[in-house]
Amino acid sequence: MATDTRKNLLTEGPIWKRMISFAFPLFLGALFQQLYNTADSLIVGNFLGSNALAAVSSSGSLIFLLVGFFNGIAIGAGVVIARYYGAKQYKELQRAIHTAVAFGILSGFLLTILGLIAAPKILILMKTPENVLPNSILYFRIYFLGSLGFVLYNNLVGILQSVGDSRHPLYYLIFSSGTNVLLDLLFIGVFRLGVGSAAAATVISQFLSAALCLHRLTRKSPAEYRISLRSIRFDPYMLRQIIANGVPAGLQNSIISLANVFVQSNINSFGDMAVAGCGSYTKIEGFGFLPITCFSMALTTFISQNLGAKQYERARKGARFGITCSLLLAELVGITIYMTIPALISAFNSDPQVIAYGTSQARTVTLFYFLLAFSHCLAGILRGAGRSAVPMIVMMICWCFIRVTYITVIVRLIPRIEMVFWAYPLTWSLSSVIFLIYYLRSDWCSSPR
Repeated sequence: MATDTRKNLLTEGPIWKRMISFAFPLFLGALFQQLYNTADSLIVGNFLGSNALAAVSSSGSLIFLLVGFFNGIAIGAGVVIARYYGAKQYKELQRAIHTAVAFGILSGFLLTILGLIAAPKILILMKTPENVLPNSILYFRIYFLGSLGFVLYNNLVGILQSVGDSRHPLYYLIFSSGTNVLLDLLFIGVFRLGVGSAAAATVISQFLSAALCLHRLTRKSPAEYRISLRSIRFDPYMLRQIIANGVPAGLQNSIISLANVFVQSNINSFGDMAVAGCGSYTKIEGFGFLPITCFSMALTTFISQNLGAKQYERARKGARFGITCSLLLAELVGITIYMTIPALISAFNSDPQVIAYGTSQARTVTLFYFLLAFSHCLAGILRGAGRSAVPMIVMMICWCFIRVTYITVIVRLIPRIEMVFWAYPLTWSLSSVIFLIYYLRSDWCSSPR
């Protein structure tokens, strides 16, 4: 086996060292991705004002609604790829990889059409303020013209991470993040092109990331997982496996984001200052989610590879280590944001109302980040074990149906925006209890499904 291939295996060596060395580049990558997502809001808010900031801030939940399903399929592909890689079944690995790329290309084209048609209508249904709506529609239409770049990038990064390579996606993301910030400053700060140029800068940067990942996988990667452009096609057996593992994750993403769109629509009803303030907090919240995201992703790959290699006790030990690290780091970040939130919000916009709304949301939810971390880590573990239907059902019930029901009832009884904010810690608590019971009572680690 090639040295590069063995270096990426998570089935060998000390568990803590392997997981940290894999998770840390994921953390840095997520950090830079959040930085260049935040750059849009910082530059727009400071150069174009609170109305333009509200247009960009309203984007997150709707974008994830449309992109989330396809990202879930990419997660499913990663589980299949990691399992074959851990089992050292390289012929099957090649078939899975090329099927995943073919599906990513098709998904990118489908998402472009869906985004252009559906986004403006959904924005209206979300009660986006009338003075914000034109800029929001412009932002979304330009953003979704780059859907192929976003989806293909996620698929290619998923392949690299599934074989244990989290370093190269980090390098490419740093490069594209810098490009995004420079383009934002050039388009908005120098040429004053408006909100649409922020979306254009993000699209260009994402295509650059996808191109760099593709170059790595076609030219530089070991033969075991190298991509041949001529071999990109659908393998029916692999496609069935990818869909079986990916559709639950995709539905979970879409259902949760649909609930978050509902939450956003309730925030929108409090006016553009609430949209700008809560949208600014959401950008800051993204940094709080970094330890949660990186360990959840690391756990999925770690569990997949080790169950593929039939190292069940190693998988259990890795699960415990990943959960502990994620909970501690998430709560540390949550406390930090709680203490510094007014100054952080003011970096986006200095309007006192914007700062007040963002601070109120942060001080309602940040101390409960450990619950969010626990739910995401358990979801990552179960996806890696091939049981992606379990987190889908739990999160669909807790983070969608119960969250929407709670807001529908409570806002009518107590029409205060703080009651909307409480929807998050309450539903995180419920999902954590259910996941804990399943984790302790089920034999999730017996064999991959």
